[in-house]
Amino acid sequence: ARAWSTAWTASPTLFLAQVQDGGGWRAQAWVRASDLANSSAAVAAGRRTTTPASDQYSTPALGWGLNAAWQGRGEAWSWEVGADARFTQGEARERFRYQGAAFTRGRESGGRTSVGGIYAELVRDQGDLLLTGGARIDAWRQSGAIRRERDLATGALTLNNPSADKSGVTPTARLGARWTMNDAVWLRGAAYAGFRAPTLNELHRPFRVGNDVTEANPGLKPETLYGLEAGLGGEGAARWTATLFWNRLVDPITNVTVGAGPGTFPVAGFIPAGGTLRQRRNAGQIDAYGLEADAARDLGEVFLRAAVSATHAEVDGGASAPQLTGKRPAQTPKVAATLSGTWRPAERFTLDLSARYESKRFEDDLNTRVLAPSVGLDARAAWAFASGAELYLAAENFTDARIEVGETGDGVESFASPRTVRLGISIRR
Repeated sequence: ARAWSTAWTASPTLFLAQVQDGGGWRAQAWVRASDLANSSAAVAAGRRTTTPASDQYSTPALGWGLNAAWQGRGEAWSWEVGADARFTQGEARERFRYQGAAFTRGRESGGRTSVGGIYAELVRDQGDLLLTGGARIDAWRQSGAIRRERDLATGALTLNNPSADKSGVTPTARLGARWTMNDAVWLRGAAYAGFRAPTLNELHRPFRVGNDVTEANPGLKPETLYGLEAGLGGEGAARWTATLFWNRLVDPITNVTVGAGPGTFPVAGFIPAGGTLRQRRNAGQIDAYGLEADAARDLGEVFLRAAVSATHAEVDGGASAPQLTGKRPAQTPKVAATLSGTWRPAERFTLDLSARYESKRFEDDLNTRVLAPSVGLDARAAWAFASGAELYLAAENFTDARIEVGETGDGVESFASPRTVRLGISIRR
């Protein structure tokens, strides 16, 4: 058996602008097309054999959009008003239900989405005090959702499950301030709200990893973020910042466990023993608070940078997913940190080293699958042999650490890439 994926994208863009010292305008239009093929396998008990499980042989998608803005500047004030819109459509075409050495069912699913909004932003710069504010209103729509399955031998329709169109309007805003206390220290604060509409992938494309199946959900609605931040920073012997934050994510789109194999479920079909059935759902809300800090120091030949984040996050599943209340969001470590350094012993030679750490986290929404803490180390040496051109040797995960990134219901673990060494030439113009 095999599991593989291929993809391609194309994205032409047109940009026009006329900006002068007192302001101006800009406009942009873009289009992007993509496709993906993906094959997955089912794992037998004891992990001794595998069999083909699904073949997503095509997932064509098309997106396009435009934006325009008008801006002005004065001695202390600056402003911008604008509008933007984006549109997407796509399908997933798949063969599944492998029996008698062949796939016996075919599936097509897909739909369209659109988001468009208007906004206004205002900035006042009084030297030591900088004030910013903005507001926007967006209209979103999800339409044309289909889910059809057929018997490949006869062409007979076995499932026809269209979904009703959905639409809505969401207002958001933000306020921010930064006060320079003295030449070396500044203080900042922000309050904000934002939203994210579900993607075509979340709405329409089911996927499988081993015996775990995750179903799409055309009934999803946008998730909304509310947040507060307060930070302190400065420059002296080193540049540094420290920020306290609080976020509330309402109606977060997450993978929710809805069943376990062996068994047959509506729409999803048969889930084998050891497998788990999940569906993308809006699951109550997530509250998170914590600290983010970073520092950088330039020592001439050596440049050092460190960053750390500590986050307490908890799900309140509410009536939609009460089994998740009190759990930690999946794939969210309590502590993450990075440390990097660049050494330039000669004008043409550069050596970069970096380390990243993540504390333990959970792979699943029910917090039953624990991913171990990990440390990854990378290195890169480069020699600039001409202007804009360099020869480099890079080693990613050069200690060959086993960095666990996933685990299925029957205990099959997935790991990040092992030690990878690359030799190449980089040319920039």
